[in-house]
Amino acid sequence: MSRIGLKPIEIPQGVEVKQDGNTVSVKGPKGELSRDLHQDIKVNIEDNVITLERPSDHKDHRALHGTTRSLINNMVEGVSKGFEKNLEIIGVGYRAQKQGNKIVINAGYSHPVELDPIDGIEIEVPKNTQVIVKGIDKELVGAIAANIRAIRPPEPYKGKGIRYADEYVRRKEGKTAK
Repeated sequence: MSRIGLKPIEIPQGVEVKQDGNTVSVKGPKGELSRDLHQDIKVNIEDNVITLERPSDHKDHRALHGTTRSLINNMVEGVSKGFEKNLEIIGVGYRAQKQGNKIVINAGYSHPVELDPIDGIEIEVPKNTQVIVKGIDKELVGAIAANIRAIRPPEPYKGKGIRYADEYVRRKEGKTAK
């Protein structure tokens, strides 16, 4: 039994949800998102509450039930509140800066790494060691933040690199001289 799939989704005020076949569209103050869902999961929209039903207790339907509910909930939350990921840059000479629309990151390579903006995603650099990725699509925000982190993942000996603000990097002991 999917506990997540059984939870109803409350639609906040100012958010509009429409269903057209397998496509669910959510429109809110921050923007609009739409997504094609699996045809086996039935979506019911009544009285500012979204509920989902599955046709059977088959393993695939149980898995789709919770996943579909999470996808719709993330769409509703994204257009009403939005999502953000905070990244920290740690290391001597490691920094980020915004040049026009591009983000330029110096992470210890022989060249700076440039990132072009993507529609629907806003990247802020409040300090040269902090990057904030904001947007309404949780999947896209997470993917962009992961791509920025992948430029120089944190290493375990000195802790240098790009990490999420809430990430704990397990430190290792280096070589010991006798």
